[in-house]
Parts: sequence; structure tokens; C-alpha cells
Amino acid sequence: MLWEDALLDAKKVTELNPLSHVGYQLTHAALRGAQRYDEAIEAFTIMLSKLDDASEPHIRDLHQLYVCPSEVEDAIQRAVWIELEYAPLRLLNTSTGLLCDRAAQLNSFKISPDYKELLSFITKRSDLQIERIKEVVAMHFRCVLLSHRWEETEALLHHIQDKNVRELKGLGGIAKLQSFCKIARDAGYFWAWMDTCCIDKSNNVELQESVNSMFVWYRHSALTIVYLSDVPPSSQPGALARSVWNERGWTFQEFVAPKVVRFYQKDWSLYLDDRSPNHKESPAIMEELESATGIDPQALISFCPGMRDAREKLQWASKRVTTVQEDIAYSLFGIFDVHLPVIYGERKQSALGRLLQEIVSRSGDITSLDWVGQSSEFNSCLPASIISYATPPCSLSSLSEDEIQTAVSSLQNIVDVDSASKLYDLLENMNTPLFANCRLRLPCIAFRVTEVKRRRGDAAHSTYGVKADGLRDLLITTDETLIQFSRAKPTRQTFFLVRPWDRRLLELPDFADEVESVEDWSESESSSDSLGEEELSVLSEVHSRSLRLMVHLGQAFNALLLAQQRVGEYKRVTSDHNIAAQVKDTASIDITNIRTLDIL
Repeated sequence: MLWEDALLDAKKVTELNPLSHVGYQLTHAALRGAQRYDEAIEAFTIMLSKLDDASEPHIRDLHQLYVCPSEVEDAIQRAVWIELEYAPLRLLNTSTGLLCDRAAQLNSFKISPDYKELLSFITKRSDLQIERIKEVVAMHFRCVLLSHRWEETEALLHHIQDKNVRELKGLGGIAKLQSFCKIARDAGYFWAWMDTCCIDKSNNVELQESVNSMFVWYRHSALTIVYLSDVPPSSQPGALARSVWNERGWTFQEFVAPKVVRFYQKDWSLYLDDRSPNHKESPAIMEELESATGIDPQALISFCPGMRDAREKLQWASKRVTTVQEDIAYSLFGIFDVHLPVIYGERKQSALGRLLQEIVSRSGDITSLDWVGQSSEFNSCLPASIISYATPPCSLSSLSEDEIQTAVSSLQNIVDVDSASKLYDLLENMNTPLFANCRLRLPCIAFRVTEVKRRRGDAAHSTYGVKADGLRDLLITTDETLIQFSRAKPTRQTFFLVRPWDRRLLELPDFADEVESVEDWSESESSSDSLGEEELSVLSEVHSRSLRLMVHLGQAFNALLLAQQRVGEYKRVTSDHNIAAQVKDTASIDITNIRTLDIL
């Protein structure tokens, strides 16, 4: 073989001049070609020492061209830690069948051919290319995650700890785990992860980190395998849509987070025999999932976690169920990109309340308050169950641009310019909703209720005729019993119908997307002759946007009915239907209606 000949030649050179670095340089190259990496690294280390010991200065200076193995090890180590930042804490080695923690994962890499090849090939400083190192590290640590429905018997951590998974006996969860690892190994992946057995649920710190990191783990998986235990072999199209996998809480994020997904049937054959590398690119499969989940197809393929479109995401999750009641909230932490304490035993309403509190406080998005059902004990403005978001938000008619312009024109001669501007400025400077200790400080436009009168109807529900200053009369149906009163027979308790303040009504641009150029700035400073015209233009724009806001405020809105508890504190009165309210006269809206109320 060529490398054997090269090794013999290198040996002869070394024997002729043992003090020279050249023989060891040739030995390193020959051993590297033979893939005898440990010996190659040793020969290279000796070569560096020969350069240091050389009597000629120009030979010693050659050492500057080379990088010592310890520097390469440090660069590789940094790349490994970056890669593992987005990987589960424990992984199953599909080659050895062993469960590995972080230390074991690192050790496994250090004894792998990938690591030794990388270490032996990087000899010169010009070879120390970080991107090449990252590429090799990423390829080695590619991980396959499993998404599945938990069944009666699952492989748990204590079943596989310090054991070879491939040698375990048993059916159910053990067989599922073994099949999963085999599929991953046959596909060329060294690492696999399954939630039932790769998390130490007795360790609160690890459990907390796992719940808060799971979305990221699935997002960065090289592949997520979905196992459909209730879909028999050779199933026809539609079987996936009927699978209970679509109804589970955790599987929501387990599907939308990863970029590459493949579906497997009960016998671990591919669903619909679709052998494409990514089932998210299969129109037939994605059409089934859209039908089964009600999730927008674009979101299924390229989901973005975060607070944007919070109400829609809550609707997508509303009909999913979890075995442990708190998990209905915990399984959504990644969906909304929040990190919160995991407190099993706190019960569903508290867990969901903390999540919704975070969404409202961080985003200022009031659409999470748009629901029908039972109030939460956490806060009356939040629902007791996520199922309350199943019904889409009440869609009220909106005006076209032409209708808005017509309405603005009709208000110009009615509404005082200063009053309209003051209203706009006050609302523009309103704070966003703020939750603290289960109490909601809600900026709103409040209309004091002047009459509540019960109507005859279904005994199971109470329908009340409600009047409020500035609003058209309306009916409210509720399971709660309300105090009846009127102007003639007033009550000491105060009721408000409120419009939670929505900053979108200001029609403000997203300044994060705007970049002002130097040329634009120069043009705006161009001439003092046009200053008067510019001032007039600005005043006209201010007046126009103020009137546009009033037009929006004159449209029907989803109202909350609030009942005073103590001075300055209110609770939401739930209704069986959305409360659609509308002002009597757009021109009558003024700053006296604007408040910030504390809601328990």
C-alpha cells in the first residue's frame, strides 16, 4: 500500500537524522493517510519538539507556521459546547445503546474517528478554520428526536440507566425505544432522544430546564420522527388526521418546532410509504395535518415562536389535552418563547394564568382577553381553561378606507380639533397592560353602567338588559347573578363596560423597519421658505389621524363587563357570548372615559 511505502521512507529519513523534524513530518503524513490518527498526532507532537530544539534559528522559526494539538482541542471544544447548547442534556448513543450525559457525550466524541481525524489534519495555522470545525462537530452531534403519544408502558430513565438499550428485553415502551434507535442509527445518526427515558424527572432543576428548552431541542433536531402507534400498516390517506397524536398537548410544539419531520406507522413503516427526506414538504401529508389541527399551513411548515398572533396560537392549542393538568400550559412555553418556573402541583388554572399573564405583560396584546367561558381563579380577566379560546375571536364589521375617509370628513365640522388631538395624545401615551401578583392593571375606555335589568328567559341562564353612559343599549347573558339597578334605583356598587385599549387603533408605523438616510435628513432641512407649509401639513396630518382614531372608536367593539369589588378594584363578569358594544355618538367620546383599572 502507498501509505506503507511512505511510512518506510519516513522511517529511513528519521534514522538518517534523528534530530531533524523532517522524518517525523513525513511519518505524520503517512500515518494520517493510513487513518492511524493517534500515532499521527504523536508523531506531529514529536515534530514540534524537534523544531523547538533545532540549532538553526530559521528552523526554529518554522514552529510559528504550525498549531499545537492543545490549541486545536480548545477550538474543537468551543465548537462542541456551542452545538450542545441546543441539544438535550441526555442522549442515547445509537451505536453503543447507552444513555449519555454531557460528560459521556464529550468523551464519546473524543474517542471517535471524527475527532481524531480533525485533530490530526489541522497542523498549520492556516488549517485552523473554525467553519470546518463547526461542520464536523455539527455532523457528529446531529440528533434525532421522537414525538409520540405516551402509552401505558413506557421506557423510563431507571429502566435504561447504565444499560445497553439494544440488549433489554420487553415489549411496549422498550420495543418502541429500540425501534426508534434502530431507525435513527440506520439513517446515519449517532444520537437519539426520547422524552420518557432521557429526562430525570426526580431532579427539579433538570426538569425545569428540559420543559423550558424542549421547543429549542426540537427546533435544532436534525430529524424528528413522529411515531403513530394507532395508525396500522398500509393505512390509506386520512389515517394521520384521525390519529390521537393530533390531540395531545406536547405534540403541538413537537411538530411545529422541527424543520425536518418523518411519520412512521405502528409497524415503523413510513406513512403512505412516503420515502421523501422531509414529510413537511409533502402536500398530501400537510393537507391532512391542516385539516386535523386547524393550524395555518404556513405555520405548520415554518412556525415562528413568540408573542405575535398570540390569540391564534391559543386557539390552535385550545382543544389539546395532557395527562398532567399543568402540562397544558407548560407545553406552550416554547410556542410563546417564554421561560417560566415549572411547579407541578400548582394546578391548571395557576399554570395557565402565569402563562397568559406573561403573554399580556410582555406583548401588550389584549387579544388574550378575548374569550367566552368561566373565569380563572388566577384572575377574572383570564379563562379557567384553554378550551375558552376554541371559538375564534368575535369578528366585528370594519370600515373600508373609503368609508373611513367619508366618516372623517363628516367629523371635521363637528369635533373640536383640540379635543380630538388631546384624546389621541392621551391614548398614544397610555401604558400597556401590566400584570403583577395576579392583578391586572388594564388601560381602557370605560363606560359607566347606569342600568341592569333582568329579562325573562331560560332558567339556566340570566339575560340582562344593560344601559351605559355613551353606549347603545345591549343584552348580556351570564350564569352570574347581577344586582339589578337603574338611575331611579341606583346601587352603591359600580359597574363598567370597558373597551381594553388596543394600540393598533392608532395606526402607528413600525419604526423598527424604518431607516432614515442622510439624504432624507438633508432634504428636510433644505429651506426655511417652505417651513410654514410644512407646519400646516403636520397640523393637518395630526388632525386627520386624530379623527381617524375617533372613527375607529365609533365602531362596534368587544366589551368586558366589570363589577367593583372594593374601592379601585374590579372583577370581570363572564358572559355566554361576546359582548358587542358600540358608542351612541362618535363625537361624544372624550378623555373622561379613559382609565386604568385594577382587575382581580
